[in-house]
Amino acid sequence: MGARKRNSAEKRKEEARSTYQAVLKNCPTSPRKMRLVTQLISGKEVNKALDILKYSSQEASRKVEKLLLSAIANWQQKNEGVRIEESNLYVKTVHVDGGRTMKRLQTAPQGRAYRLRKRSNHVTLVLDSMNKEIENTAE
Repeated sequence: MGARKRNSAEKRKEEARSTYQAVLKNCPTSPRKMRLVTQLISGKEVNKALDILKYSSQEASRKVEKLLLSAIANWQQKNEGVRIEESNLYVKTVHVDGGRTMKRLQTAPQGRAYRLRKRSNHVTLVLDSMNKEIENTAE
Protein backbone atom coordinates (compact mmCIF):
# COMPACT_ATOMS: atom_id res chain seq x y z
CA MET A 1 0.00 0.00 0.00
CA GLY A 2 1.36 3.42 -0.97
CA ALA A 3 1.88 6.26 1.45
CA ARG A 4 -0.89 8.38 -0.04
CA LYS A 5 -3.38 5.55 0.17
CA ARG A 6 -2.37 4.77 3.75
CA ASN A 7 -2.70 8.41 4.80
CA SER A 8 -6.16 8.74 3.26
CA ALA A 9 -7.23 5.44 4.85
CA GLU A 10 -6.06 6.65 8.28
CA LYS A 11 -7.87 9.95 7.79
CA ARG A 12 -11.08 8.11 6.84
CA LYS A 13 -10.78 5.84 9.89
CA GLU A 14 -10.26 8.83 12.18
CA GLU A 15 -13.40 10.50 10.80
CA ALA A 16 -15.33 7.26 11.30
CA ARG A 17 -14.31 7.20 14.97
CA SER A 18 -15.66 10.71 15.54
CA THR A 19 -19.02 10.09 13.83
CA TYR A 20 -21.83 7.95 15.15
CA GLN A 21 -24.04 6.02 12.77
CA ALA A 22 -26.64 3.32 12.47
CA VAL A 23 -27.51 1.26 9.39
CA LEU A 24 -30.81 -0.38 8.44
CA LYS A 25 -30.58 -2.95 5.67
CA ASN A 26 -33.25 -4.63 3.52
CA CYS A 27 -36.13 -2.57 4.84
CA PRO A 28 -39.23 -3.63 2.85
CA THR A 29 -40.25 -0.12 1.77
CA SER A 30 -39.55 1.53 -1.55
CA PRO A 31 -36.58 3.91 -1.46
CA ARG A 32 -38.74 6.77 -2.73
CA LYS A 33 -41.14 6.52 0.24
CA MET A 34 -38.22 6.24 2.66
CA ARG A 35 -36.52 9.33 1.18
CA LEU A 36 -39.67 11.38 1.82
CA VAL A 37 -39.36 10.59 5.53
CA THR A 38 -35.58 11.01 5.80
CA GLN A 39 -35.66 14.43 4.13
CA LEU A 40 -37.87 15.64 6.97
CA ILE A 41 -35.16 15.02 9.59
CA SER A 42 -31.93 15.69 7.68
CA GLY A 43 -29.97 18.47 9.41
CA LYS A 44 -32.36 18.68 12.38
CA GLU A 45 -31.50 18.47 16.06
CA VAL A 46 -31.99 14.94 17.46
CA ASN A 47 -34.90 15.66 19.84
CA LYS A 48 -36.73 17.63 17.17
CA ALA A 49 -36.17 14.83 14.64
CA LEU A 50 -37.60 12.28 17.09
CA ASP A 51 -40.70 14.42 17.56
CA ILE A 52 -41.17 14.76 13.79
CA LEU A 53 -40.88 11.00 13.30
CA LYS A 54 -43.14 10.16 16.23
CA TYR A 55 -46.03 12.25 14.90
CA SER A 56 -45.56 11.43 11.22
CA SER A 57 -48.33 9.26 9.78
CA GLN A 58 -46.11 7.38 7.32
CA GLU A 59 -45.19 3.79 8.04
CA ALA A 60 -41.53 4.35 7.14
CA SER A 61 -41.20 6.93 9.93
CA ARG A 62 -41.49 4.18 12.58
CA LYS A 63 -38.47 2.39 11.14
CA VAL A 64 -36.43 5.58 10.82
CA GLU A 65 -37.34 6.50 14.42
CA LYS A 66 -36.01 3.15 15.63
CA LEU A 67 -32.85 3.69 13.54
CA LEU A 68 -32.34 7.15 15.04
CA LEU A 69 -32.70 5.73 18.55
CA SER A 70 -30.06 3.14 17.65
CA ALA A 71 -27.67 5.85 16.45
CA ILE A 72 -28.24 7.76 19.71
CA ALA A 73 -27.46 4.58 21.67
CA ASN A 74 -24.21 4.21 19.67
CA TRP A 75 -23.31 7.78 20.61
CA GLN A 76 -24.09 7.15 24.30
CA GLN A 77 -21.93 4.05 24.30
CA LYS A 78 -18.85 6.04 23.24
CA ASN A 79 -19.64 9.14 25.34
CA GLU A 80 -20.56 7.87 28.77
CA GLY A 81 -21.50 10.53 31.31
CA VAL A 82 -22.32 13.22 28.70
CA ARG A 83 -25.93 14.36 28.33
CA ILE A 84 -27.52 14.55 24.88
CA GLU A 85 -28.85 18.06 25.53
CA GLU A 86 -25.35 19.37 26.30
CA SER A 87 -23.76 17.80 23.24
CA ASN A 88 -26.22 19.33 20.72
CA LEU A 89 -26.48 16.21 18.59
CA TYR A 90 -27.99 16.60 15.14
CA VAL A 91 -28.66 14.38 12.14
CA LYS A 92 -25.67 15.06 9.88
CA THR A 93 -26.57 12.91 6.88
CA VAL A 94 -29.11 10.29 5.90
CA HIS A 95 -28.51 8.09 2.86
CA VAL A 96 -31.22 5.91 1.34
CA ASP A 97 -29.99 3.40 -1.23
CA GLY A 98 -31.96 0.81 -3.15
CA GLY A 99 -31.81 -2.71 -1.79
CA ARG A 100 -32.89 -6.07 -3.11
CA THR A 101 -35.91 -6.10 -5.42
CA MET A 102 -38.19 -9.13 -5.31
CA LYS A 103 -39.88 -9.86 -8.60
CA ARG A 104 -43.36 -11.35 -8.42
CA LEU A 105 -46.14 -12.04 -10.91
CA GLN A 106 -49.70 -10.78 -10.65
CA THR A 107 -52.49 -12.22 -12.73
CA ALA A 108 -53.88 -9.94 -15.41
CA PRO A 109 -56.84 -10.13 -17.82
CA GLN A 110 -56.92 -12.49 -20.80
CA GLY A 111 -54.33 -14.93 -19.46
CA ARG A 112 -51.58 -12.35 -19.13
CA ALA A 113 -49.35 -11.65 -16.15
CA TYR A 114 -47.99 -8.35 -14.84
CA ARG A 115 -44.65 -8.15 -13.11
CA LEU A 116 -44.61 -6.64 -9.61
CA ARG A 117 -41.37 -5.28 -8.20
CA LYS A 118 -41.32 -5.33 -4.42
CA ARG A 119 -38.54 -2.92 -3.55
CA SER A 120 -36.45 -2.64 -0.42
CA ASN A 121 -33.83 -0.16 0.74
CA HIS A 122 -30.79 0.45 2.90
CA VAL A 123 -30.70 3.49 5.20
CA THR A 124 -27.55 4.95 6.77
CA LEU A 125 -28.02 7.62 9.43
CA VAL A 126 -25.04 9.64 10.73
CA LEU A 127 -25.11 11.82 13.86
CA ASP A 128 -22.69 14.58 14.76
CA SER A 129 -22.26 17.13 17.54
CA MET A 130 -22.68 20.87 16.94
CA ASN A 131 -20.32 21.65 19.84
CA LYS A 132 -17.41 20.12 17.95
CA GLU A 133 -18.03 22.39 14.93
CA ILE A 134 -18.26 25.47 17.16
CA GLU A 135 -14.95 24.55 18.80
CA ASN A 136 -13.29 24.08 15.39
CA THR A 137 -14.41 27.52 14.15
CA ALA A 138 -13.20 29.20 17.36
CA GLU A 139 -9.63 27.94 16.83
